[in-house]
Formats: sequence, structure tokens, C-alpha cells
Amino acid sequence: MPENNMAFVEKAVKLLDAKKAEDIVVLDLRELTSIGDFFIIASGNNITLVKSLAEELEEQMAKDGLRPRRIEGANSSMWILMDYVDVVVHLFYNETRDFYCLERLWADAPKLDLKGLINK
Repeated sequence: MPENNMAFVEKAVKLLDAKKAEDIVVLDLRELTSIGDFFIIASGNNITLVKSLAEELEEQMAKDGLRPRRIEGANSSMWILMDYVDVVVHLFYNETRDFYCLERLWADAPKLDLKGLINK
């Protein structure tokens, strides 16, 4: 993981946005838990898109020497979790995201302002 987790978050958000991810949200967990600093949550309107988002993110981060500690859910592509230690990326199929609603479970976590990072 890079020393500057915010740089990782910014790069990941820009990459996901460029690849047509929907409803990108970054939750700041630094004051709430020791499991990580940030959750990046994004959706795709089909499982093919969700899978391609994960593959592209993994490939682009690997170019900087950053590899996830683990990836879960890649087989079904309904919810892919990419654990980059201090930043955990959650990529959802839209309906699966609605069902689990991580934003509600982590409602105490502030959302980062993504203006300037996404083109929506």
C-alpha cells in the first residue's frame, strides 16, 4: 500500500469513473475502526462491467507495484472485494449493492467529497 492512501484513493476513483462505474462513494474509516482507512464503493449495471472494473483496477495498480492482499467474489462478480490493506474496494452489481447497503452499515463514516475526481 502506498504511504499516501489518499493518492491511492484518488487514482482508483478516477480509474473507476473512467471505466463507467456508477455511484462511486469513498467512506473515511480512519476515526471509526482499525480495519482500514477507506472503503471505496462503486457499482456496475451488469456483472460483466463489475468484473472488468476489478480487472482494470488490479492491472493499473499493479503497474505501480500495488497488489491486493486478496480478492473475493471475482467468480460471481456480484460483489468483488479487493483488499489493498488500508483501502478496501467494494465493486457491486447494482442490485447486490442495494441489498447489502454498506453505506447504511457504515453511516457514521464521513463520505469524501469526490468533486474534481469524477466526471458526473
